[in-house]
Amino acid sequence: MKRLTYGLMATAVVAAAITAPAFAADWFPVQVQVWEPAFDMNSPRRDINYTPLEKAAKPWDLCVSFPHMKDAYWLGVDYGVTEEAKRLGVKMQVVEAGGYTELNKQISQLEDCVASGADAVIIGAISADGLNNVIKEIRAKNIPVIDVINGISSPELTAKSLVSFGEMGAKTGEYLAKQHPAGSGKVKVAWFPGPSGAGWVEAGNSGFTGAIAGSDIELVETKYGDTGKEVQAKLVEDTLEAHPDLAYVVGTAVTAEAAIPILRSRDLTGQVKVASYYFTPGVEQGLRRGQIVAAPTDSTVLQGRIAVDIAVRALEGKPYEKHVGPALYVVDGDNLKDFDASSTLAPKGFSPIFTVE
Repeated sequence: MKRLTYGLMATAVVAAAITAPAFAADWFPVQVQVWEPAFDMNSPRRDINYTPLEKAAKPWDLCVSFPHMKDAYWLGVDYGVTEEAKRLGVKMQVVEAGGYTELNKQISQLEDCVASGADAVIIGAISADGLNNVIKEIRAKNIPVIDVINGISSPELTAKSLVSFGEMGAKTGEYLAKQHPAGSGKVKVAWFPGPSGAGWVEAGNSGFTGAIAGSDIELVETKYGDTGKEVQAKLVEDTLEAHPDLAYVVGTAVTAEAAIPILRSRDLTGQVKVASYYFTPGVEQGLRRGQIVAAPTDSTVLQGRIAVDIAVRALEGKPYEKHVGPALYVVDGDNLKDFDASSTLAPKGFSPIFTVE
């Protein structure tokens, strides 16, 4: 594996307490973790400070593929990749498939990107396994492929810029388990991990359920569904009907955002608490208003920026880390004031960007 030998320096292990990323005049250097061996979330990690290239050697043409742009989570990734493309001086086309049911569309869009002359491809995958054949075809053309955010099982990948969604789910589970340890009194929890079959969802589910084992959390429902707000709202409503004594709604950021007005309309805000296992502007607002108890941040914007930097490094034959992601931490009402939103959220008023010239 190529190893980044400049612009990076070893750092101390991340403290358990929250520490907001240290930003220079731009977004770097920033603390990240590197998995070695790469592509295995169970591999040991080391902590480094990441500094990207100053500029690309030429205006490379990058293609970025997202599952959708239906929520603010992917808006943050879009902000990260397009801003880094501008900073490095490369071209970029961003495509989105429209949802987690649209695997064939994502495959077709990736094929179109390559046919149009993309020098490198960055993929936020709809499916952990479903893109492996097209990735093999792209890599056969010696085109770098970077896995961002969601996770892909293909061994053909050039690199990964992502965190462990298993750990994201586990951090939310651990937070709740500490509030309700064994013997403290059973509390009923409904869990909404996201669309079935997506790699990040299966990992998040495993992490969450493992973390609450042995606590007094009683998992009464696990409901899968697309991360559109209407779908998640329906799942929450059905669950509240089935479990009038529910204590928590826990799941995707979209689930958390959808649950707030539903609970308010049913006069359940004081009875049913809400938590998410990733971060969006709606989650931040819910935390500020006391409507959401906690959510880990995976520094979405930074994952996008780093993916672009890795793609350019790979194209230019410069050293790069093969498997890197920002350090995770949980944000709640107590430490929200220390949270640096620029690592995770697009600025207010940001609209999706699909082309960088």
